[in-house]
Amino acid sequence: MTPVESLQKRLAALRTALKGAGALLVSNLVNVRYLTGFTGSAGYVIVTGKEALFITDSRYGGGALGEAGRLYETIVIKGTLERTLARLSRRLAAENKKLAFEKTVSYGFYEKLRRIFGSGVVPLGGVVEGLRTIKDDYEMECIRKAVKRAEDAFNDIKGHIRPGVTEKALALRLEEAILKKGSQKPAFPAIVASGENSAIPHARPTGRRIAPGDLVVIDWGAECEGYCSDMTRTFLIAGGQKGPGLARKKRIYRTVFQARSEAVAFVTKAYSKGDGGGKRPKDIDNSARYVIKQAGYGEYFGHSLGHGIGLEVHEQPGVSPRPGLNKPLARGTVFTIEPGIYVPGLGGVRIEDMVYLAEDRPEVLTHLPRGKSGI
Repeated sequence: MTPVESLQKRLAALRTALKGAGALLVSNLVNVRYLTGFTGSAGYVIVTGKEALFITDSRYGGGALGEAGRLYETIVIKGTLERTLARLSRRLAAENKKLAFEKTVSYGFYEKLRRIFGSGVVPLGGVVEGLRTIKDDYEMECIRKAVKRAEDAFNDIKGHIRPGVTEKALALRLEEAILKKGSQKPAFPAIVASGENSAIPHARPTGRRIAPGDLVVIDWGAECEGYCSDMTRTFLIAGGQKGPGLARKKRIYRTVFQARSEAVAFVTKAYSKGDGGGKRPKDIDNSARYVIKQAGYGEYFGHSLGHGIGLEVHEQPGVSPRPGLNKPLARGTVFTIEPGIYVPGLGGVRIEDMVYLAEDRPEVLTHLPRGKSGI
């Protein structure tokens, strides 16, 4: 599938989702990119049953969409966005009595839409985000490349995970390696957290030097054509103290590894069936959380088991105990499984992998060693 064929399918899917909802104004730039391929900083999309309009300013002009421009009519803003939308409102009125807008807009932008379109302006949330949860062949090709770039980058720098190296230096080295592998940027700022810092799930790298006996959590990702990867590995640095502290760190690691394995096995068993066997995201979360609770560390696992990933590192669907996650995951979904235990004063462990719900059975996309080779 070519990129343009992928965009064509997305536009058709959005029109199907919008039946009866009138026109939709898309202002979230991630959603604009998903629908058009546009990567600039100023772009809007209006989709109706018959029309597909891309609105941008003079910095980008008519060539902003490249080959995908044949799917959308490009309209360059003249004067202000408000005046341009006012001119379009008359054009759209014949076909649509309502204009839906994304709930993420500011109140000021909503007021402008009300002045232009009147009472026909209605909020509509999550439509494009819902479409984004299902990855097509082109998207999966990009995600697989993002995973490979991240893993290749890590393999290039893993020899530097040793005593004396600062968290910041290791994070910078990893991010540089990600760029060298072809990513335009890291998917997110790399997390390198050692010793007591590893007990902070989203710690920022500091000037702390890695020391013998430290737990070191490394969380990183690459990108390809905007699509992200996300993975975490934890290491125990050799040469540290002996006794209860070291034994406890190893026990925590084994518990997290078991929780990750149980969750992957749960997903594999449930989603090798056509409908997911009725298993919901919260059931996946519970399969790992139960292992951690049984080991006595339930209070030290405070975050969700996982999240969707694609054009954003964190997107739908959530994999957590949060109420409302009552439907099985759909085929084509990509999400993470990342159990963790974080004990203040001692350290933390997280192991994160990406899973793709392919048509026949789930597939773990991330392949870097874990388990005995990871600690």
